[in-house]
Amino acid sequence: MIRKHLLDVNVLIALVESGHEYHQRAMEWFSGSRRDSLGICPLTEAGFLRVTTNPAFRPGPRSMEQAIAVLQSLRGHSHYWPCEMKLSWVDLTVPFAHRILGHQQVSDAYLLGLAIKEHGVLVTFDRGIKYLAGSDFSQNLLVLE
Repeated sequence: MIRKHLLDVNVLIALVESGHEYHQRAMEWFSGSRRDSLGICPLTEAGFLRVTTNPAFRPGPRSMEQAIAVLQSLRGHSHYWPCEMKLSWVDLTVPFAHRILGHQQVSDAYLLGLAIKEHGVLVTFDRGIKYLAGSDFSQNLLVLE
C-alpha cells in the first residue's frame, strides 16, 4: 500500500525556507523517510502563500509569483500527491469532532480528517494535533520532534 504524507503548512514552509528554525529537521525527515508520496492541498497551499508572502515573515518576503512558482515545482515532484478537497469540513471531522475544542483547531482538524479519509499521514510540527487524533487515529499523524 502506498504511504501518503500530507504536509502541514509548518512542514511545507520549513522544507523550502532554509532559514526556518525547523528546516534541518524537516529536511532530515524528507531525505530519510520511507514516504511514497507527498501531499499538499488547497488549504496548505493557501497557508504557504499567506505566510511566505507576508512582509512580517522575513526581510525580503517572496513575491506572490515566487511563492506560486515554489508550489508549482512541488507539483512536478515525482512523489506529489494531489489532494482534493471534495468533502466538507464537517464530513471530514466527524470521527473526532468531540475532541475539537475551539477555533484554533479548525484547519488542523480539516487536514487530519483529509489524511484519515485518504488513508494517509498528516506530517506536522504541531504536537497539539495528537489530542485531535487520539489513539484511534494516531497512525494518521506524524509529529516531527
